[in-house]
Amino acid sequence: MYKRVLLKLSGEALAAGTGFGIDAIFIHKVAAEIAAVHALGCEIGIVVGGGNFFRGVAQQAIDMDRVAADHMGMLSTVINAVALQDAIEKLGLNCRVMSAIAMHQVAEPYIRRRAMRHLEKGRIVIFAAGTGNPFFSTDTAASLRAMEIKADVLLKATSVDGIYTADPKTNPEATKFSQISYTEMLRLNLRVMDTAAVSLCRDNNMPMMVFSMKESGNIVRVVQGEALGSLVTP
Repeated sequence: MYKRVLLKLSGEALAAGTGFGIDAIFIHKVAAEIAAVHALGCEIGIVVGGGNFFRGVAQQAIDMDRVAADHMGMLSTVINAVALQDAIEKLGLNCRVMSAIAMHQVAEPYIRRRAMRHLEKGRIVIFAAGTGNPFFSTDTAASLRAMEIKADVLLKATSVDGIYTADPKTNPEATKFSQISYTEMLRLNLRVMDTAAVSLCRDNNMPMMVFSMKESGNIVRVVQGEALGSLVTP
């Protein structure tokens, strides 16, 4: 269904419920799903979070300068990106990590035209270090990169199977949206993504699919057009 996608993975997801670090078994499962998407002929870019190591807005950073804490969070995303790159390359695929913070010995610098060329050549590209700026989340980075690489859709893989009126983990009466607009998300204050990311997608007509990555094969199903999760439209 889609020719080019931007997949947003949270750092917490890579911890697979352990709360900290990277679950080696789970990251290889994710890599296998990404390889399956690639095998369909779909070009795929990935933005990965760093919450499994450090979050600039978390309790652990409460006494820190926000800029310093955000920089630590960005560096955490690079750890996850390199780990995911390794898992993908073990499957025989070409993968590049591009960092918004220059670190030439570890990753390529993010250059939009080079990223587009990598995708056109069939390489998987992982965008690390967020936007390279403090005060912007990796959700905002995912929205920005999706627009920059001209992705057909932004795929947000979470621990919940879509967008609900409330947190379904704590409120059993929460109802799921099969489709919702960005404006409605902002009006209802649904915290699936931060408001900067939502506004960026809305203003640039970027559709988003929110779905669960707990079930194996969901990423492939979404790319093939199955109605999983919640579709967010401009």
